[in-house]
Amino acid sequence: MSDAPAMRIWVDADACPRVVKDILYRAADKRGVSLVLVANSRFAVPKSERIEFLQVGSGFDKADEAIIHLAGDGDLVVTTDIPLAAGVIEKGGTGLSPRGEVFTAENIRGRLTMRDFMDELRGSGVMTGGPSALRPKDRQEFSNQLDRLLRARGY
Repeated sequence: MSDAPAMRIWVDADACPRVVKDILYRAADKRGVSLVLVANSRFAVPKSERIEFLQVGSGFDKADEAIIHLAGDGDLVVTTDIPLAAGVIEKGGTGLSPRGEVFTAENIRGRLTMRDFMDELRGSGVMTGGPSALRPKDRQEFSNQLDRLLRARGY
């Protein structure tokens, strides 16, 4: 382990694909990093001293608010939610999407701008479609990026 504070991985778990959670469960135990899954609805997680589940109240953005409040400098958040990633980045953390896109202080403003633009389009009635299904290539990219981020922190 490096001299940096212990990193925690926070997961916006309601929207996180099962296959990504499975990758995270294995990484937590193999690498000895703390993993906290935050969700509105309870679900089973493997029994492990490294894996925690935090259930928050129902309501829009309750999980996001909890993660932003609890995450610290050097932590990693796994999410597709750009404002959540931005909130964690403001506290010195990093974001990682389930497709392996890393969100950093250098790229989050552009991602927020694009998100806001797409919201405006949807608000004006333009059908923008949703994300495509997670492909094996996406899972591999997530796994590779997670590995890089963990190695960079000494895990």
